[in-house]
Amino acid sequence: MTVTQQRRGRKIMMTPGELDEFLTAQRTCRVATVSADGAPHVSALWFAWDGTSLWLYSVVRSRRWAQLRHDPRVAVVVDSGEEYDQLRGVELSGRVEFVGEVPRRGELCAELDTAETLFARKNFGLDEMPHDGRHAWARLTPDKIVSWDFRKLGGA
Repeated sequence: MTVTQQRRGRKIMMTPGELDEFLTAQRTCRVATVSADGAPHVSALWFAWDGTSLWLYSVVRSRRWAQLRHDPRVAVVVDSGEEYDQLRGVELSGRVEFVGEVPRRGELCAELDTAETLFARKNFGLDEMPHDGRHAWARLTPDKIVSWDFRKLGGA
C-alpha cells in the first residue's frame, strides 16, 4: 500500500498501530461517492479492516453501489468521540475494486475469506458470513490516509 505522508497535524496523527486498532474496533463508516452529474453522496455503512484495505459490504441495489460502479473514486471517514478533546478519526481515499460475485451468494472466493471472517465476527458474532443475495464487496486499498486523535493534545 502506497500512502501519502500526512503533512499537517502530525502532532495528532495516529501511529500505524493506533490506526489499525481504531479501524479494527470501529463498526460504522461514512462513504462519500460521486454521482454521474458530479454531486456528492454520503452514506453510512458497516465495514471490515484487514490491516491494508477497508472492505465495504453494500446493498447492490443502492445509490452508493450504482455510483461506485460508475465512478470507483471514494472517500471514507471513520470517527468517534463526543467532546472536542475526545475526537479521533481516519479519512481514507482512493478507488474501490469489486471482489466476488454481485450480489454475494456465498460462492467460494479465497480473496474474501479474511474480510468475511472479520466482518461476520465483528458485526454478527459469527465465524461464518451469512449471505443474503443482496450485498456485495468493494475493497478500498487507500491511496491516502489522514488521521487525527485530539486526545493527544492533552488539553492544550
